[in-house]
Amino acid sequence: MTKSRLTQWQPGTRRALIAALALPALLVTANLSAKTLVYCSEGSPENFYPGVNTTGTSFDANSQIYSRIVEFERGGTAVVPGLAERWDISPDGKVYTFHLRKGVKWHNHRAWKPTRDFNADDVIFAIERQWKESNPYFKVTSPNHSYFMDMGMPKLIKSLDKIDDYTVRFTLEKPEAPFLSNLAMEYAGVQSKEYADAMLKAGTPEKIDQEPIGTGPFYLVRYIKDAIVRYKAFPQYYGGKAKIDDLIFSITTDASVRWAKLQKGECHVMPYPNPADLDAIRKDKNVVVLEQPGLNVGYLAYNTTKKPFDDVRVRKAINMAINKKAIIDAVYLTTGVAAKNPIPPTQWSYNDAIKDDPFDPAAAKKMLADADYPDGFTTDLWAMPVQRPYNPNARRIAELMQADLAKVGVKAEIKSFEWGEYRKRMQAGEHQMGMLGWTGDNGDPDNFLATLLGCDAAKTGGSNVAKFCYQPYEDLILKAKTISDRKQRADLYMKAQVIFKEQAPWFTIAHAVQLKPVRKEVVDFKLSPFGRHTFYGVDIKE
Repeated sequence: MTKSRLTQWQPGTRRALIAALALPALLVTANLSAKTLVYCSEGSPENFYPGVNTTGTSFDANSQIYSRIVEFERGGTAVVPGLAERWDISPDGKVYTFHLRKGVKWHNHRAWKPTRDFNADDVIFAIERQWKESNPYFKVTSPNHSYFMDMGMPKLIKSLDKIDDYTVRFTLEKPEAPFLSNLAMEYAGVQSKEYADAMLKAGTPEKIDQEPIGTGPFYLVRYIKDAIVRYKAFPQYYGGKAKIDDLIFSITTDASVRWAKLQKGECHVMPYPNPADLDAIRKDKNVVVLEQPGLNVGYLAYNTTKKPFDDVRVRKAINMAINKKAIIDAVYLTTGVAAKNPIPPTQWSYNDAIKDDPFDPAAAKKMLADADYPDGFTTDLWAMPVQRPYNPNARRIAELMQADLAKVGVKAEIKSFEWGEYRKRMQAGEHQMGMLGWTGDNGDPDNFLATLLGCDAAKTGGSNVAKFCYQPYEDLILKAKTISDRKQRADLYMKAQVIFKEQAPWFTIAHAVQLKPVRKEVVDFKLSPFGRHTFYGVDIKE
């Protein structure tokens, strides 16, 4: 994995900058008339190339920089024009023609200046570097284009053609109901082909992902890993200049420290508060807590390709051995509800008729005996190193699970790694049991049921960390993709959830309420249903 860094800073800047982060004066820049917003980010981005990321941390850092041909409306799930001002879809649902905006400017870079505006070549480059192994950028940063591959895009796209400088045409092998929404997702951020060609010629292709330029509302000024990401508003942004002038991500991994900074006015917006801090946060007269049901799920995935979890009876037994209510009461407090399905209750096609596996240690022991494990077994239990709404404290949850499993004879060793390494190893299938979670990206059930549990996503590097590939389930989700009628699609997805529950590739833990503490001087920050943090349209009171 390419290390994320920029070189636009001089020796000694790092120490001075980190010291400055501790000062409330950071909120007032050298230009006293400039409006600065500080976001206390929970971690460092993996890189500045959205095509190889699946974490919210990296998406947040990237989404300020890049635009997509279509976008989600701010605060909602509706698809609206982006770099494409309009589009046509053929009657058979297989051909999408996008008419691109003219006059869209690229950010400038200190060592390279664009000579042309955005055009069709850039759209084709953004797709082909993820699609075609022959593309010289296919392996730059990483060959693991998780979303593109997990959603089956390589097999879905028959051709992508440039009709003229401002028209591109996607031809699909079959109709794909979520296709337009999928193109609004972060992985489809458009990069400059001209910049890519120049860096390839210079022998430094990795620079387009380390020192990025985009057409988005903010351009990157400086990145120091584990300390800061600094952006400035792009005056020539096609949607009009942002209301704030400077945007700072103050990287603050500890939730309690984020809350302390918010109290002092050292940051304006913070993600992922500790559930235990919420009472105090709600009482602060300078802070408002925005909240809405979360489009998310936290889960424990069983590696269905490894013994003993290749046996559905073992998976069912573990489900019954863990006390879900005790976990939610102890860890989520008032911020989570028990999960029984792989999609949240707010998602259309949610099957509420499904019954969750009961907490029944005696039945779990009997089922383990039936599966030839009368004395239990030894396994690993991976715990996420980061906090998320769908998992506020993975280590504590792992300890509670470990204690429950010991009562049925299962000895679980808790393991964890640095977040990037954790994800990489989970996607490679090194675990036996491991915790992860998901926040929806496009408002479509396919984004959960296929991206996390489909056969394409079960391959090494994919987001299906249970490595679950079960044909009766696969047939349902593949058929649902090809149908435009929502009721018919919902019927298929409801049947798929029944099979999911029978096959038990996961122990579903919880769905979290999305909570965002924001200082009252922040104007018009909108919660994203996808859990993203974007700051175009946000203002600060003088």
